[in-house]
Amino acid sequence: MENALTFTKQIDRQYDDKFGVAGAKIGTTLNVRKPPRYVGRTTQALAIEDATETSVPLVLTTQRGVDVAFTSADLALSIDDFSKRFIKPAIANVANGIDYDGTAQTLNIYNSVGTPGTFPNAALTYLQAGQRLNEEACPVDDRKIVMGPGFVPPIVDSLKGLFQSSERIAEQYDKGMMGIGLGFEWFMDQNMRAFTAGSGGAITVSGASQTGSTLTVSATAGAVNIGDIFTIAGVYAVNPQNHQSTGALRQFVVTAAAITGATSLSIAPPIVPATGSTNPTLGAGFQTVTASPAGGAAITFIYTAAQTSNVALAFHPEAFAFACADLQLPGGVDMAARVADDQLGMSIRMVRAYDINLDRFPTRLDILYGFCTLYREMACRIAGG
Repeated sequence: MENALTFTKQIDRQYDDKFGVAGAKIGTTLNVRKPPRYVGRTTQALAIEDATETSVPLVLTTQRGVDVAFTSADLALSIDDFSKRFIKPAIANVANGIDYDGTAQTLNIYNSVGTPGTFPNAALTYLQAGQRLNEEACPVDDRKIVMGPGFVPPIVDSLKGLFQSSERIAEQYDKGMMGIGLGFEWFMDQNMRAFTAGSGGAITVSGASQTGSTLTVSATAGAVNIGDIFTIAGVYAVNPQNHQSTGALRQFVVTAAAITGATSLSIAPPIVPATGSTNPTLGAGFQTVTASPAGGAAITFIYTAAQTSNVALAFHPEAFAFACADLQLPGGVDMAARVADDQLGMSIRMVRAYDINLDRFPTRLDILYGFCTLYREMACRIAGG
């Protein structure tokens, strides 16, 4: 199973032990706390700031599995034959399904570089992804790039001397590991997704001085999809630590689908200007933009209407989290067992019964898990063909 996971192995899995703790079970939801942010002062006078903690729910929402039935004759096979014929295909299905679910987190990311519709073939695009992470105060260590198959030939051909084998890679035996360069570990994952944009059209901000995670706009010309990215004229991004403008327009991502004619968009990050914020939960320490948008400010989507484009992802592991919980082992069956891997943070349950009528053993494999995006700012999408 480990060899069939690429994206999932690269993200944070420290929260598994929070679920299913004897005497302290929390159900299927863990609210992961994020640290407060402060403005600071440059004067001698005391200036106490509110310590506002935010949180992101990590919910175990998916129970994925494979159900098969083995005859007595099947079970008489050698272990190697039985594993090759039955177990390996089942586990491969489960693992790739988990990984594909995980890559849906790309839709939560608002920073994007590259040209939608064109696979990047130069180092510059990937360096720009690193620049975006730097501007968002993302840690520089342990950064990853995970890309689909179509991204690989153009960049590997362009940087032939960059991706060299190393003792570290040989020790890891990581499926999909391409190499190390430009400040990233590079991986290929066939489960990376393509994104299809909506067709919101030419719209504008409706009303000045807006803040928060909902933006009132003029009526959209078409549907707007989750994952659509746009900029607003005159609204620039700021570094989350020093609160200075990065010089680039802030990119926003749509977090809930909107129908044709919609007049409001759910967005991330929330609009939090330096002063005058009316956001009820976030203060100036969480500033995301240089200023609130002006009334009538133009909104520009970075994808052409209805355009489909493959997406790669540059990120720090703590941008995302994956968790898994042990499923209960039932009684009264022929066999019930569980296998867990602390390093992977995964636990698979197998339950086998006996069907006396057909002399076979119905068997099910199950895993309960969930993903979440913890720090959107610690990831950047890379548009491709």
